[in-house]
Amino acid sequence: MSDVYDYPLRGFRFQVDFKEQMLTNESEGGEVVLCSGAFAECTGLEATMEPKTIKEGGRNWGAAQRMGIINFGTVVLKRGLTQTDDLWAWFNLVGEGAYAQRLNVSITMFDQSGKGIFSWTLLKAMPTKFKAPDLNAKNNEVAIEELHLVHEGMGRAAAAVKQL
Repeated sequence: MSDVYDYPLRGFRFQVDFKEQMLTNESEGGEVVLCSGAFAECTGLEATMEPKTIKEGGRNWGAAQRMGIINFGTVVLKRGLTQTDDLWAWFNLVGEGAYAQRLNVSITMFDQSGKGIFSWTLLKAMPTKFKAPDLNAKNNEVAIEELHLVHEGMGRAAAAVKQL
């Protein structure tokens, strides 16, 4: 279902697939793509590790540094298109109290020829902001102005998908 569009959307450099983890054996894949979209911008792919300082008696040359908690930034997808209203439905579902409705999100970047370069995966993502475009009959606006996602982890992989 990731091939939602019949033609390549060259102005959109990011394909975003929203996947649900199924209750199956993880070696079988176990993910189902619920919705796909194309976005012009993606920001916030960041992870920050907070160092833990440990002061030891007899260690006069400085405190030992250890790994602390890792925090992930809010991912912001801007100027996007989808053919369904599934992203709004997901935001609305979470807003009405479906606190367990988390999805894995795959963000794939494409080069100018439409070839997938690499992909980021967000684990257990949840929408926190949905911004629709301003309505103006004179403009040719997009379907989603901004979608903000928080998540519990991320990873990077080589892309092996074609552009929408």
